[in-house]
Amino acid sequence: MAQEPLDALDKAILAALLADGRQSQVDLAERVPLSPTAIARRIRALEQSGVISGYHAEIDRKALGLTMMAIVQISLESQSQELLDAFEKAAAAAPSIVSCYMMSGQDDYLITVLARDLADFERIHKEQLSRLPGVARLHSSFVLREVASRSLPMSSLLR
Repeated sequence: MAQEPLDALDKAILAALLADGRQSQVDLAERVPLSPTAIARRIRALEQSGVISGYHAEIDRKALGLTMMAIVQISLESQSQELLDAFEKAAAAAPSIVSCYMMSGQDDYLITVLARDLADFERIHKEQLSRLPGVARLHSSFVLREVASRSLPMSSLLR
């Protein structure tokens, strides 16, 4: 079933929820020219269609002591389907990996790892990353400063 295009009101609701996902329907009605009841109907429709796939709390990783972020490029020994499946299952289960993407180009995967400090990253490298199935090469880069991080570009809601 094809997704119907979003109209300007749906986009306005989504933009407002991205800015503050905890605002009430009454608060949304002050930003979007609809009644709280109409907003509730639209939000329910956006959830049922899969446009809104869930809700989460945004937690400051540094407040939890996770001050280091590493981007790790991984190349595998082969690209057999069995190895790819095993790698992805293990990566998804690794507690320190917060994102994992299969890539085109030179490296097979790009992952993001959070750690407390360099010693913690060394432990993660030894106990988790190097033990992932089929790893031939790991290349780690450390994030110096996070400039932008969002779930999707706001431009997608402005069209």
